[in-house]
Amino acid sequence: MTLPDSSDASQTLGVSHVTAYRYEAPVELAHHLCYLRPLHDAWQQVDDYTLAITPAPADYAESLDVFGNRRATFALYAPHEALTVRATSQVTVRPRFDGLDPAATAPWEAAAERLRYDAGADYAPEGEFVFPSPYVPLHGELRDYALVSFTPGRPIALAAIDLMHRIHHDFTYDPAHTQVSTPILDAFRQRAGVCQDFAHVMIGCLRAIGLPARYISGYLMSQPPPGRPRLIGADASHAWVSVHCPGLAANGGWLDLDPTNDLVPGVSHVVLAQGRDYGDVTPLRGVIRGGGHELRVQVTVAPLAEFPTEPAPPLFPEADA
Repeated sequence: MTLPDSSDASQTLGVSHVTAYRYEAPVELAHHLCYLRPLHDAWQQVDDYTLAITPAPADYAESLDVFGNRRATFALYAPHEALTVRATSQVTVRPRFDGLDPAATAPWEAAAERLRYDAGADYAPEGEFVFPSPYVPLHGELRDYALVSFTPGRPIALAAIDLMHRIHHDFTYDPAHTQVSTPILDAFRQRAGVCQDFAHVMIGCLRAIGLPARYISGYLMSQPPPGRPRLIGADASHAWVSVHCPGLAANGGWLDLDPTNDLVPGVSHVVLAQGRDYGDVTPLRGVIRGGGHELRVQVTVAPLAEFPTEPAPPLFPEADA
């Protein structure tokens, strides 16, 4: 069984996430939505956060979405040839899953049964994550794949961890193989993709058998602790899965699982936002009136003592000049 990556004490990490666009023609009007402020909860404390936007927006607002994520919206009304968004955070992360006992969770069939529609049943918030979503439709192929792990009477956390093992073993991490728009079944049948695909496939498997699963957007620490291997997905936005496990005391019953790296996330993972799939928590998106663009992204996550004190150089130096 994969042990949680949480054997260390809590640690404070610095996070820098820079997104830069250079446009083929001046953009006259732009409206953007971003999820770049890390989640603040009992296991993750956001000590500091700044968002720098160049050129400065004409309008800016922050709000909470329906899933409890902090989001920002901003608009630019003057013509501009480039856009740079720099999110810098200081986050203290505590182990969420120390003492995890997967065998103590409920049988998976009981967890699925309690969320089946019943006109007289009490509302269960986790039930919102059982249904299909735009990036994760329900498919029989995913159900069949999941049931190899979810044998009769098996505790839900044990079965989910086994499913994570299998996806990690069966799939190849290949950044050139898929795009954001790649359908989930294409990634599943080709057994290749990136962390987003690994997460969507695992969520699709869990929902296909009636279990609630949500998509977690976040980061991995860029430099691993001494003696540990470098994690796939470092220096970029990362994604993993959370499945609701009745009987799990920590984290409100939600167990995080990282199928890309085959581990239970701990203090090397920073949670950015959570939703039904990638579409709910895209780090930065928008609508512009203008031409095509070139995109560059740079992510750095490191212990605070090792975090760069100077801001990263411009991704498009000529555009910032």
